[in-house]
Amino acid sequence: MKRVWILNHYAQEPGGAGGTRHFHLAQHLARHSWQVNVIAASVELNSGRQRLEPQETVRHEQFAGVPFLWVRTPEYKGNGGGRMFNMLSYSMRVLMRKTTRDLPPPDVVIGSSVHPFAAMAAALLARRFGVPFVFEVRDLWPQTLVDLGRLREDALVTRVLRWLEQWLYRRAVRIVVLLPRAWEYIVPLGVAREKIVWIPNGVDLTLFPRVRQSERRGSGAFTLMYFGAHGQANGLDNVLQAMALVRERPGGQDIRLRLIGEGPLKQELMEQASRLRLGSVTFEPSVSKSEIPALAAQADAFVIAVLALPNLYRYGISMNKLFDYLAARRPILIASSASNNPVEDSGAGLTVEPGSPEALAQAIIAIASLSPSEREKMGERGRAYVEENHGFEQLAGQLATMLNEITAAKGPVRGESQSS
Repeated sequence: MKRVWILNHYAQEPGGAGGTRHFHLAQHLARHSWQVNVIAASVELNSGRQRLEPQETVRHEQFAGVPFLWVRTPEYKGNGGGRMFNMLSYSMRVLMRKTTRDLPPPDVVIGSSVHPFAAMAAALLARRFGVPFVFEVRDLWPQTLVDLGRLREDALVTRVLRWLEQWLYRRAVRIVVLLPRAWEYIVPLGVAREKIVWIPNGVDLTLFPRVRQSERRGSGAFTLMYFGAHGQANGLDNVLQAMALVRERPGGQDIRLRLIGEGPLKQELMEQASRLRLGSVTFEPSVSKSEIPALAAQADAFVIAVLALPNLYRYGISMNKLFDYLAARRPILIASSASNNPVEDSGAGLTVEPGSPEALAQAIIAIASLSPSEREKMGERGRAYVEENHGFEQLAGQLATMLNEITAAKGPVRGESQSS
């Protein structure tokens, strides 16, 4: 049995709220003779929950046979200096020898963004153990922050992050990307195309039972649902504006929207809904991943609205929630101009342009007007698509193939030559 360490600052245990990508990959990698140790920060993203007791600096836990190492990081609120300090604290503490001294040594180390400091720590650990380093790119930092307007292109921090990004690309023996066209961004930076492997997000299909549209549980109203982060990139203000328009349309009074989750903009969104007098919209706390299937069964349709930023989404999207929606057999409304569109590819719903409340409102009315059997057909098409392309069992197989290739290869374990 070979061993891989996965450093993901925001890795989530199965009972938590948020993405559980690495937990599910770890479960299935064991069937390919790979044991995973997930190394994550103690403070949960979005909720800010501290997992450790005051006297603990680390904690070892197992979830369904998957070992997690929680590394103490300071609590914070928002996206300011506190979050940056939390990122740096995680990366520095992971590198302390006492943090990982009780873990069996790795054969490969994977460093997963969002932020690159976790990946930098993974690269340094890989060098310490003399094993291959794999860089998993879940978000294109700093490009994403520049496109969102959070960083200026000419800022010092942007230049530092770009240097670090290229250092990671050069050092990695493989680069795992979640966005289907991320290679178009990475290759021009001088990276060989063959180093890049696309392994998108997925879903544990065993969690989602076959609940037909006609069997859903809930009120008699048409229920539109969103679960996930309430942040800048999630476009929920556009959804609220669309619901204000829906309310004025024939049949719109019978359409409800449930927003489930946490995030830095939740309070602002609640205030916006109050100003718009949206009694048809409810805000609910986040739920654990295991609770999502039962919750999803109460929906008639789901909604996703990304921002109208073509530069940001020209490399594609790979949202956890999207694959949960598809697995739940419900039609999906997506406001997006990204270069890929699983909703359109599968025929699982309706697509409208981003940033247009009017277009989204029309789509909401249109999908609510369909017969249950028509919506059920959309949902079944989405389920078939995700079964074919995004089950974690097959994604773990792809990852195992890559891990076997790099550990079987002869020569230097670094992505660049030993003399560079």
